[in-house]
Amino acid sequence: MSEPRRDGDTRGWRRPDASMSLLSDLFAGKLLDPGYTEAAARRAAAGQPGARRGRFRHGGVLLVLIVVGLLIAVAVAEVRRSEPVAQQQRSRLIGEIRTRTAESDELQRRLDRLRAQTERQRVAALARSEAGRQARADLAAADAAAAAAPVEGAALVVTLADAEPADGERRRADDGRVYDQDLQVLVNALWAAGARAIGINGQRMTPTTAIRTAGEAILVDYRPLSGPYEVTALGDRDRLEDVLRASAAGRRLQALEDRFGIRYETRRTGRARLPAAGVLQLRHARAQGEGTRRP
Repeated sequence: MSEPRRDGDTRGWRRPDASMSLLSDLFAGKLLDPGYTEAAARRAAAGQPGARRGRFRHGGVLLVLIVVGLLIAVAVAEVRRSEPVAQQQRSRLIGEIRTRTAESDELQRRLDRLRAQTERQRVAALARSEAGRQARADLAAADAAAAAAPVEGAALVVTLADAEPADGERRRADDGRVYDQDLQVLVNALWAAGARAIGINGQRMTPTTAIRTAGEAILVDYRPLSGPYEVTALGDRDRLEDVLRASAAGRRLQALEDRFGIRYETRRTGRARLPAAGVLQLRHARAQGEGTRRP
């Protein structure tokens, strides 16, 4: 048996709430690490810089978003501002092209009048002698071969035109367009069929006339033409039409109409007139029958 405790003897004595001291210390804050206590004290003294850094971070993101939005708005405004300028420039260029074309046409008409006046004077001068009349006949044959004189007579007119969408159908622009090679094939076939003179939209063809493309325009003898394209061929209309339809060119044009909707039509006319072609630039010449001279 244990001895009864004597007054003043504290050995082996325990407080009745000793088992609750851990909770008491925890609520009292005595179990916190000193480092945490110092860090908390420093943040309190500095006015919580961690919170300030969070606020600064959020403010920086907001500033970046504002700057990006401003840049996008400026870019959109610049694009919208440049669209009317580009349209104005395009309209101005189209106007200048039309003005220069009208001036060129007027000069061509003036040239035709001067040519006709010169021809009348030449005929009158050559008609005074037999040699002159023979020279006039030779000149007429040479003018016809070089397309240097206007011609008229019965003709076959072949029309080519770009396709148009039908019944809401949408075609690609490239598929339904008339190209320069289409006109080249047609003109070559008409020459082969026996045409004595050919013109496209009134532009007379010569042995040296080129048909080519510049951008979206078709140039005939360096003059831009717009569709529909009317190819007028003077000659025997029956033969021209029969040979064209049976040729590879006729089958090609018919296939373009069936497949891509390009308009391909032929019609006959009893009277058509083609003007003279432009003046040829003479670079070399020699007398007929004269051989090449060697040193």
